[in-house]
Amino acid sequence: MTKVIHVVESLDRGAIEGWLVRMLRHARARGVELDWTFYCSIEGIGPMDDEARALGARVVHSPVPLGRKTDFIRALRDELYHGRYDVLHCHHDLVSAVYLTAAFGLPIVKALVHVHNADETVPTPNRFKQSILRPLLRRACLTAADGVVGNSNHTLDTFLGGRRRRGGRDVVHYYGIDPVPFERARRDRRGFRAGLGVADRARILLFAGRMVPEKNPMFALDVLAELHRLDPTVVGLFVGAGSLEDAIRQRAAALGIERAVRHLGWRGDVPEIMCCCDWFILPHPEQPMEGFGIAVVEAQLAGLRLLLSTGVSDDPLLPTACFRRHRLSAGARSWAESALGLLDGDEPAAAAAFAALRRSPMDMDRALDDLMRLHA
Repeated sequence: MTKVIHVVESLDRGAIEGWLVRMLRHARARGVELDWTFYCSIEGIGPMDDEARALGARVVHSPVPLGRKTDFIRALRDELYHGRYDVLHCHHDLVSAVYLTAAFGLPIVKALVHVHNADETVPTPNRFKQSILRPLLRRACLTAADGVVGNSNHTLDTFLGGRRRRGGRDVVHYYGIDPVPFERARRDRRGFRAGLGVADRARILLFAGRMVPEKNPMFALDVLAELHRLDPTVVGLFVGAGSLEDAIRQRAAALGIERAVRHLGWRGDVPEIMCCCDWFILPHPEQPMEGFGIAVVEAQLAGLRLLLSTGVSDDPLLPTACFRRHRLSAGARSWAESALGLLDGDEPAAAAAFAALRRSPMDMDRALDDLMRLHA
């Protein structure tokens, strides 16, 4: 059995870690044995640590923070040496160069750099250092890794920085998306609205994700304000948490729509929430583009109409998607009018989305098989 170590930040609510635990859970359900270790670079227990262990994985936390580079590399190298791993799978984009340095000279069969977004973040606030380190880290990854994996075509090509893909080495691997929670979700629209304290016939615009600048929830609020002017029954639902939570509340009050906004924070019943809404909005900035929007796929499984920026790539869109895409510069009013225009067409069919998912690389069985081939 191939022994794999995944180097991640922590087993928190992030899309990367959630995907890995989801694939581990699916493998267990299929009776497929995986020898996985999660090496967490961020200190502190993660919410999914116990589940990962219950599914048969080891979870190791770095004894020193990543900021202490020399000590961190020494600690990771010690784990790699004593663990005798076959595959080192790094999930920290450009910073994966640090993990590859720790593995230098060790008898690891394969080292992979997995790129999950196109932000190309370098963990230093100094812009000059960022400009110096970015090409150096990229070169180290492309030189030392046996393969580069992107979660979308755009993400992979951005990381390669204009270089051609190397056959068999630079590949796209899509996240496996589990449709079961959406197939089983209660679609009690009336009861859901009663719980929110809104009218039975209210239309709901959903923003689900981190409340941070790179997800642009403030623009979603502006679109809601325009929608509310066109149809006073429209309500905006914000599911998630982040640094912009207070700013969103203040902006809603300034726009005079605070009564039309509901904040739910992080929730474990997102499929049920999605299935009771009308639109899903993701106004991601155009630069850098979204790496791969899992929530975009999930929204299609919930039967939602999508409002997307041009900062969202085509990869997560199924052939059955009902969507409109705009530049942010088109303005919130244009987005709101498109939202209402989407209501004129047929309601998106969730069953058709499930069928399209099964035919796609995001199908759980296919994604697991592809992931195991990456480690072979």
